[in-house]
Amino acid sequence: MKTILETDDNFICDIKAPCFQTLGPDEVELVRSAKTQVHFRKGDNLTKQGAFASYVLFLIDGLVKQYLEGDNNKLYNLKIFQQGDFVGLSSAFSKSTFDYSTVALTDCMAFLIEKEAIGQVVRQNGLFGFNFIQRYCEQSTGLFSTIRNVLYKQMNGRLAATLLYLNGFKAANPKIFYLLSRKDIADFAGISTESAVKLLKSFEKDGLIQLKDKDVIVLDFDKLHEISLRG
Repeated sequence: MKTILETDDNFICDIKAPCFQTLGPDEVELVRSAKTQVHFRKGDNLTKQGAFASYVLFLIDGLVKQYLEGDNNKLYNLKIFQQGDFVGLSSAFSKSTFDYSTVALTDCMAFLIEKEAIGQVVRQNGLFGFNFIQRYCEQSTGLFSTIRNVLYKQMNGRLAATLLYLNGFKAANPKIFYLLSRKDIADFAGISTESAVKLLKSFEKDGLIQLKDKDVIVLDFDKLHEISLRG
């Protein structure tokens, strides 16, 4: 992790994201004075479950994996954050600690924005507050979908849903599966690594996917989607 200073070539003065374009001059200055630009290297933690949360992260670029840490070093992957996403929204108003951990899948650039500044802007600017709450609700909806996937689907349905979800990142990140181990894929599906490997081979045998090195190439979207629903 490296803090980017104003004298560095890759320093970014303003946040260009659409949600910040609704801010007035005073609010822009408030956010600018409350942010720190940080470069996270691949493998760095952006947040740590249970750690003190004094900031919200805005991801400028890169991919970040969100996960929960359970007992006996058990991990459960929840989602992938990408450019334009907020990380740590759940701690912005309700808690003083992070509810989950995140780790950089690639080199990432992010703004760390003091959550007191975010809270003040939300109180002052209704449109920004609406956009901020909308993003939080979208993340919550995604979390509920993940929970339903684990609670109500069999292993093949979980893995099919996971592959479709991860494949959705391929348009912008063709190497997405190269960034993930088979254990990572298994942790997204809530199954063991051994079961994930066996099911991947079974899906390949049935002509649903092609395994090429670490890559997973989806061949039959309709069938995989059917399994994800039926599973």
